[in-house]
This record gives sequence, C-alpha cells and structure tokens, in this order.
Amino acid sequence: MTAETTWQAPAISALDPAVAAAIRAGIDGKAKPRGSLGRIEDLSTQLGMIAHPSSAKFERAVLLVFAGDHGITEEGVSQYPSTVTAAMVATYLAGRASANAFAAAANVGIRVVDAGVAAELPAHPGLIRRKIRPGTANSARQPAMSDREVSVALTTGHDIAVAEIDAGNDILALGEMGIGNSASSALLAHRLAPAPLDDCIGMGAGQNEPGMARKRAAIHKAANRSDAQAPIDVMREFGGLEIAMMAGAVLGAASRRRPVIIDGFICSVAALAAVRLAPAARDYCIFAHRSAEKGHQAVLASLEAQPLLDLGMRLGEGTGALLAVPLVRAASRLLSDVADLEDVLAGRL
Repeated sequence: MTAETTWQAPAISALDPAVAAAIRAGIDGKAKPRGSLGRIEDLSTQLGMIAHPSSAKFERAVLLVFAGDHGITEEGVSQYPSTVTAAMVATYLAGRASANAFAAAANVGIRVVDAGVAAELPAHPGLIRRKIRPGTANSARQPAMSDREVSVALTTGHDIAVAEIDAGNDILALGEMGIGNSASSALLAHRLAPAPLDDCIGMGAGQNEPGMARKRAAIHKAANRSDAQAPIDVMREFGGLEIAMMAGAVLGAASRRRPVIIDGFICSVAALAAVRLAPAARDYCIFAHRSAEKGHQAVLASLEAQPLLDLGMRLGEGTGALLAVPLVRAASRLLSDVADLEDVLAGRL
C-alpha cells in the first residue's frame, strides 16, 4: 500500500476553458492593438480565469521561503556545509539577503518557514516555525522521510498557504533554502517528470569537477536504492521537507483559487509533485523564470510551462519569483484598469 491511500489532496477546481474565450475577447477590446502586449495577455487571461466569476484585482503578494536540510549532504553533494542553511535563514530574517532586496523593490512581504532546518532557530516575527524534523535522512542510504512526515509536510504547507490568503495576500510566491536540495530535486525530477537522471543533475550552489563527480555518484546511489514512482513515495524516498511543504503550499493556493508564482528548479520540482498529486493545481501555477540549473528544462517541459523570464539565474530564495510579481500585478491591472477601445472612441473615460 502506498502513502497515497492515507493522504488526500484538497479539492481543487480546474479552470473552465470556456471562460477563456470571453476573457480574451475582453482583452482584445481594450484600448490597444490586438495582441500588442504579447504574453502578458496570456497571463491576464490565466488570472481572469482564476478570479472568475469575480473581477477582483491580484495585488497583495507574499514570498514564502521554505527552509530545510538534507541528509544526502553527508555524501559530499555540496561545496557548502548544512550550517549554511541556518545562517541564510538568519540573513533573511535580518533583511540582508538577495531575496530581501528584491522583495523591497517589488513591495512584497517575506515569511520564512522552518520546515526542517538542522538547527534550533530563535523565535522571530518573520519566522514560521513548523520544523518536522532537523533535516531529512541520507537518501543515498535510506528513505529521506517517513510516510507520516511527508503527509505532515504536505498538510502543513497547505495550511500555511491558506493562512496567508486568509490574512489578505492574493498572490503567493514560493522560494526555498536548503543545502543539498538540488540533489534531492534531481531525484524527484528524475522520477516525477520523468527524465533521465543525468539530465536532472546540475551545479546547485556551485561545484568543481571533483565535487560534481561526488554529487553524481551520490545521486545515482540514491536512485539505485529505490524504484519509487508514485509522488508521495518518491518524496518519502528522496526528500526534502521544504520541497514537500512547498508542494502542499501550491495545493493550498490552488484550493483557494489564488495564483502561485513558482521560482526556479527546486520550486518547480515542488510544483511538479503537487501537480502529480492534483493535476488541476497546474492551472494556478505561474512559472517565473527559466533557471540556469540543468534539470529545470526537463521539469518545465513535463509541466508544459513557459516561464515569464529568462535571466540566467540559479540562486533560488524566490528571487526569480519576486521579479515576476510586478508582471502578475500588471497583467491583473490590464483586466481591471484599462479602458475599452469603444469607450475611448466614444469619449466615455
């Protein structure tokens, strides 16, 4: 019996394609040449379908940065020690990380979620303390998590997203921090896309060639240990706590009919897991950017996703998602603020 029999995804309504034609017709009738705003018009259509039958504006955004450690770092998959995860959480909370700078520029709030950092973190107003365990087990040697831990992570991510929406945020952006999480994500992408394993293994936070050899060997060792294929089973075997919690957050946003902006490789893997659990969740995902991390293209292809930006970024932290927030707001305002061409011509402004 797989874990899917003990955990149920929330009810998510697929977007109605019949609504798209009416929304697109409304956009075509705006005071501009038809199609002149390119892919922003596609984004506006998606947002209109999400909001339907309401015409509410999507404006207030929050970035949720999910943090967790990974036992597979014991195999030398990263140039950095696990202690960097806790150090970066402290940096976010001090307002001094790249994500903070980008969030300030985009007028977006930040909350950091301790999903499984391998350190005790002091209380802070910007920290959501939901630690399930202090890091996953080493997936090259044993399952990264238990079935229960996967279920708790999914449920917790869902509940955090819903709480943020209830607090008045109508755009959720996702980011992550966790030394070793590109290794875990490579394994998840390999099984859930699916895609050849070597096509999913990239530089992560940075590696030299000996380091890449260690990383590839550890990831192959983990893949050879388990033939898991079902989404929850794959998350159990290969981890991370923050990835499973982000998958739950995607499901939570979709269950409340709110757009969720997906950052780079690791966040896209979390979205892939969410979509494998509840296919209708795909309709609510907005993919921010095409990461330079090797495995991202395979994940995007499996989700039939065309990101908004392509800037050669691979930092994570939600930095790409933050840069996409103004585009989402602009696309929403195209629906609500731009006059119809017939009103312009008739002088009804």
